[in-house]
Amino acid sequence: MIRYNVNLLNNLTVNSMRNDPSVKSMNTRSGTTLRAVAGAWIAALALVATASSARAADPILTVAYAGSMGALMDQGLGPAIQQHAHVQFQGHGGGAYGLARLLADKALRADVFVSITPGPIEVLQKAGLISQAVPVASTQMVIAYSPKGPHAAEFAAAAGTGSWVTVLTRPGMKFGRTDPTTDPQGRNIVLAMMLAENFYKRPGLAKAILGDVQHNTAEIFSEPSLLSRLESGQIDASSGYLSAVLSHHLPYIKLPAEVNLGDPAMVRDWYDKAHFNITMPDGKTSEVSTQPLVFYAAVLRNAANPGAGAQFVRLMQDPQGQALFKQFGYSRPKGGVLR
Repeated sequence: MIRYNVNLLNNLTVNSMRNDPSVKSMNTRSGTTLRAVAGAWIAALALVATASSARAADPILTVAYAGSMGALMDQGLGPAIQQHAHVQFQGHGGGAYGLARLLADKALRADVFVSITPGPIEVLQKAGLISQAVPVASTQMVIAYSPKGPHAAEFAAAAGTGSWVTVLTRPGMKFGRTDPTTDPQGRNIVLAMMLAENFYKRPGLAKAILGDVQHNTAEIFSEPSLLSRLESGQIDASSGYLSAVLSHHLPYIKLPAEVNLGDPAMVRDWYDKAHFNITMPDGKTSEVSTQPLVFYAAVLRNAANPGAGAQFVRLMQDPQGQALFKQFGYSRPKGGVLR
């Protein structure tokens, strides 16, 4: 507990206030004494100290989550669980595959992991760190664009039509996406562009927009920074999940169901037609195919605070948590538990 010598603080505060012109003026005009003003300051300081001391005593809840969820976690679910479970929320956002590998290698510790698509969950299941994961929300792919960029008017005119593919191939277009090696979104935008190539019958479209799928460093950025770069005008357009784009209040192009990977009913007959290979960090080649754009949450077996972790997962499933998901642009969860 933090303790203060109130008399000493009071004297120090009064002395420091004597030379403050605004306080001298107030004292002269209204008759308010320095001692009374100092007393109010001390009372306010005591309240702040008490609140800070109480917060410091709360246990920590550490959550590793897909980087696109930053706004929801920082402004919605994080504050909600702090109030609900009396914990300090500490979030780590990043590419879900990259986070999963760090957790599996014990290079990162967390109580809860929240991923998009089943793939990163499977990494931790194989490592023996997760028994099951529950669906908590879903989304779909969109193309976000800068409202101040040179192509903003063209994108706005392309809404509801297929001409967005032409806009994306304009000379000088600065497009952003994430790394398919570490992030599901980086994989999903490649799959979406391959589906768009088939849907619009535009051979070579995916390569024209993306270049080298895995090594085009001019347009590959970390997931937490992608939409921030778009907002600041560093890039003209980017891949995006509808949920994250709505959370950032950015304009976007809604993609047809045949392209946006958001309809599980289309997986077998349409989405599964798209697949590509990438080289993994261990040098092995891995084939990437479509997976449902569903967010899953799980408590890790090596969690330092498993009780609070379980409360956080329940919060995401209950009406309060689902209302926050909806507020930040997420759709209802789809599918069943991953075991």
